[in-house]
Amino acid sequence: MKKTLIPLFTLALIGLAISCNNSDKSQNYRPKTPKLKSDVMTPEVLWSFGRLGGVSLSPDQSQILHSVTYYDIEENRSYRDLYLMPVEGGESVSLTNSPENENNPIWRSDGNRIGFIHGGVIHEMNTDGTLLKPLEGSPEGVGGFSYSPDNKHIVFLKEVKIEPNVHDMHPDLPQANARIIDNLMYRHWDSWVDTYTHIFIAKYEEGVVSEIKDIMQDEPWDAPLKPFGGMEQITWSPDGKKLLYTSRKKKGLEYTLSTNSDLYEYNLNSGQTRNLTGGMMGYDVNPTFSPDGKWLAWESMERDGYESDKNRLFLMNTLSGEKQYITDNFDQNVQSLSWALNSESIFFVSDYQATDEIYNYSLTTRQISKLTEGIHNYAQVFPTGDNLIATRKSMSKPDEIYSVNISNGEEAEISFVNKGILDQLSMGKVESRWIMTTDSKQMKVWIIYPPHFDPDKKYPTLLYCQGGPQGTVSQFWSYRWNFQMMAANDYIIVAPNRRGLPGFGQEWLEQISGDYGGQNMKDYLSAIDALAKEPYVDENRLGAIGASYGGFSVYWLAGKHEKRFKAFIAHDGMFNLESQYLETEEMWFVNWDLGGPFWDRENPVVQWSYANSPHLFVDKWDTPILIIHGEKDYRIVASQGMQAFNAAKLLGVPARYLYFPEENHWVLSPQNGILWQRTFFGWLDRYLK
Repeated sequence: MKKTLIPLFTLALIGLAISCNNSDKSQNYRPKTPKLKSDVMTPEVLWSFGRLGGVSLSPDQSQILHSVTYYDIEENRSYRDLYLMPVEGGESVSLTNSPENENNPIWRSDGNRIGFIHGGVIHEMNTDGTLLKPLEGSPEGVGGFSYSPDNKHIVFLKEVKIEPNVHDMHPDLPQANARIIDNLMYRHWDSWVDTYTHIFIAKYEEGVVSEIKDIMQDEPWDAPLKPFGGMEQITWSPDGKKLLYTSRKKKGLEYTLSTNSDLYEYNLNSGQTRNLTGGMMGYDVNPTFSPDGKWLAWESMERDGYESDKNRLFLMNTLSGEKQYITDNFDQNVQSLSWALNSESIFFVSDYQATDEIYNYSLTTRQISKLTEGIHNYAQVFPTGDNLIATRKSMSKPDEIYSVNISNGEEAEISFVNKGILDQLSMGKVESRWIMTTDSKQMKVWIIYPPHFDPDKKYPTLLYCQGGPQGTVSQFWSYRWNFQMMAANDYIIVAPNRRGLPGFGQEWLEQISGDYGGQNMKDYLSAIDALAKEPYVDENRLGAIGASYGGFSVYWLAGKHEKRFKAFIAHDGMFNLESQYLETEEMWFVNWDLGGPFWDRENPVVQWSYANSPHLFVDKWDTPILIIHGEKDYRIVASQGMQAFNAAKLLGVPARYLYFPEENHWVLSPQNGILWQRTFFGWLDRYLK
């Protein structure tokens, strides 16, 4: 592949521009904390929160590097800068202040320099933000990178074109605008498959990169996994001689039918690659070595084609190659693995009954212990001796950094990115309640009340239908489906952990596969019927809302709700399951969850699934419905929303279609996000208030 390098004078100018912006504090690209006119949330306030990310610990465990992203609504764009703070807590010191975004902040292995990506080029700076400049020889278009433990190499990600396009095949037709497609998967999530993400290794020596090598030369697949995989799927061996990465080395039809990714080991000396997890048929991702190099840990799923299978903790002895399934008797998922500094235990995060808590597995005792408890979600975990540094959020608070005592689980917030805004807001009470289902099981339901809740009033109430369908209803903070935002508009929110959600055991989670429109819908109705009996809930002003599978749920309820609801909102939902089967790009998903193609007439699971397609009950629709969809959603394409809207209008049902030509399965730009909120609450207020 031809290497494209930025001319040195261009790199110098880029570095000078960033350095000047960094030193000139009069040019501040970060917004000041807004002075709020009210103590309740608005869409504009929601988009003014700083978004913490990129958290990493210095090699000596004394400092925390992190990024904060702010959005400028008027400019309709984001600004991301880097910060440094002591591990004990205290003021975060600004390291960058540029008009661009700084990504992928990472410590050099000796702790003396900090690397990051700016404008697709790798840059470095001192730990105080000085001597900021691009790496000499860094290519353009870098998507992620890290240093080797011995600081002799770097690894980085970059898109490469492997297969010819129309203009390669027909150079005499330069104005032709077309694609010639011979196989699946030709598009994925929100982009067409024109390139593949490859891993490059290069020599590194004090600010200079050389001898760049594509270790996946000519291979037509990605590493890490698209669309969500990042540098967490790549790791160096402690001696810097080997690189492990995650890839699903399949293409075309085979790729769309399989979730079988593997861990590959690349030897820098020999240039050879070997598969470490051959024969393990599900996802194998996120490898991490113990500090002493004796063990490799990773997350693994067992079954091919099942993207929501149990996420297991696996260990491999690096000397013998022996593999151990650690969490066989642990009926929960594991994620965010992090080794203790002494290599004797592994910290991880697991969803238990709708909160994400920190756990520890001891290699000595072979026991799992739970370290935290509360109404929150923990994410990344970094050991620092007697404490852990971790990120935490809840339905009432976006991500912040916390210190957690390993011995007793005591927690202390040490970052305060959004304190200035949060101190001005009144948040609604978040309550958990166990409700009996129609099959006599207990279901955990979150209830979120308005900020100034008055039990003597009657409130319009919303049933929240979760997506996934195996997505957790835990203590997440969303910049779109934000429960405090809904509560601030004087709605009570009912968010059930219905059948098909993690955190309640594998049996509870797996019940939904092949049972769309079955028990999980009864669970939804059990939740809203129980809350409708409360004196402060107006049973004549109920709405149902949801996205993805939640959108499917809304469409299904619209034809089956028996007059319970007065308004519906469906975002990116599946409306016609037969067309969904042939429109989605991830065939493993519909094959597993629907049971297979609709033409399989002899399969009872298939026939049940498609008999529950919402479009078959559209003649029963009689309730106003808002439908939202993004054109770049390739997992559930926009025609699903168009079908639902057209059907509603033809039937005389009040309906509105909010269509985003440039958004995918989410809504990511500030002004579109605010438009989403305004349209969302405008619709609900019109029919529920």
